[in-house]
Amino acid sequence: MNNAKGTVFKYGDNVDTDVIIPARYLNSSDPAELAAHCMEDIDKSFISQVKKGDIIVAEKNFGCGSSREHAPIAIKAAGVSCVIAETFARIFYRNAINIGLPIIECPEAAKGIEAGDEVEVNFDTGIITNLTKGTTFKGQAFPEFMQKIIASEGLINYINREK
Repeated sequence: MNNAKGTVFKYGDNVDTDVIIPARYLNSSDPAELAAHCMEDIDKSFISQVKKGDIIVAEKNFGCGSSREHAPIAIKAAGVSCVIAETFARIFYRNAINIGLPIIECPEAAKGIEAGDEVEVNFDTGIITNLTKGTTFKGQAFPEFMQKIIASEGLINYINREK
């Protein structure tokens, strides 16, 4: 998987793990169950509208709050193919890579992309194309090892394949 393409769901600053997956659902580690409640406290319509391949775009500090791995799992299980943000909370960033959820920091894209835009992301080059507006942004390309982790659907699978 060297690219992602989908419709954008847009959020602002400081989207924390409690709104990505509310604490009341943390008694489950089932990805489908977590996906069913993804973003419900910030966007009630998200789960009924998200389609496989769609993209989340946010502003500063996406994924702040607790260090729960449930948050990126819920996003990935909901069908989101990539999260683009101005910045990510460091623990969320690490958890996302560990479970194979592609994320890209790109302040210009975070500001220039709106909800409902159709966006394509090339993971090899880091180029983010807003197909709706005909604009492009240069995000950080994924290093080869990170692409292998993402292609393996997470760090554990990657390590097991390398054995």
